[in-house]
Amino acid sequence: MIKNSFSNMASKSSAQAFALLLFCFLYTSIGLAAQTQNSDAVKPSIDDLVLVPAGKFVMGGDKVEKSNMAGEFGNVKPWYLDEHPKHSVELPAYYIEEHEVTNKQYLAYVTSANIDPPEYWLNNGYILRSKLDALDKVSVEKLQQLAANVFKIDKDTRQMNKEELLKDIADKLMYMDSLPVTYVTWKQASDYCGWVGLRLPSEQEWEKAARGSSGQEFPWGNEFKKHMSNTGAEQWDSGVAPIESYPTDKSPYGIYDLAGNVSEWVADWYQAYPGSDYHSEAFGEKFKVARGAGWSGGAGHYALQLFQRGAYRSNLVPDKQYDDVGFRCAADDSPAIHARLSQTQQHKD
Repeated sequence: MIKNSFSNMASKSSAQAFALLLFCFLYTSIGLAAQTQNSDAVKPSIDDLVLVPAGKFVMGGDKVEKSNMAGEFGNVKPWYLDEHPKHSVELPAYYIEEHEVTNKQYLAYVTSANIDPPEYWLNNGYILRSKLDALDKVSVEKLQQLAANVFKIDKDTRQMNKEELLKDIADKLMYMDSLPVTYVTWKQASDYCGWVGLRLPSEQEWEKAARGSSGQEFPWGNEFKKHMSNTGAEQWDSGVAPIESYPTDKSPYGIYDLAGNVSEWVADWYQAYPGSDYHSEAFGEKFKVARGAGWSGGAGHYALQLFQRGAYRSNLVPDKQYDDVGFRCAADDSPAIHARLSQTQQHKD
């Protein structure tokens, strides 16, 4: 399952090489290599789907940049122009996930479909999440190295016994459960949604979910406010924050993290809107659209209000992976989805 990831990491930095060697030891010593396809694996619940009602909403905008700030910040494309024109769109009712897809949810897919995990799971140790119990067989010396160099436990691990090490590693892995998965290509995101019986949202669906029917600028309203979402201003391990860390980054429909945390793949190719007055060589079936701001700009360009606006569009190479791009899934409002939601509720009751 992960041979390709091993070979791809051969030329990485010394720290990554150490992590890889240690992981190879664990791979062989605790039986991780015995992992096989499991078509009966339990798929993640869909009980966080939020219904967005049918109706019209305001999409795009008519803003025009009146300075050269786009150039100053190194933007390849002018600001605002690919959002033209402001227009009304009518959509049927649909569902969209309340949260971005997490590491834990994506791990179920990796395990069931027997596919390569995101490469960074090897560097940060998350690939060991499904083999947590087997770590008890690892020597205390190896656990000390693992805790210090892979999981980055902020303690003097040389002074820790096995029980302490296992607890801290388990706590770190469970913390990673609720982080949005990143470093997935557009197809990997789409395939996951298909596996769970959903799909990627369209641009229109994503924007309505973020802006509401009136087309407000931000998920929380029309006024920009600092620190409402995760755009890198706060320091989180690896930059990304656990889902629901920013209750202020919540749309009119109760959907989280549409302004920040990670940008999100949507279904569409990067195209001009109908009636647009803007022409770009990037339009066409070359780039896929990602929506929402990511965390990786620190206090710089990603923290600017421009990128947190619900109308902003990013165009990304679909077969590349990015450290601040993840996704969430959507679904048509259908009897099949109603039945699945009902079954989920009955199971919870």
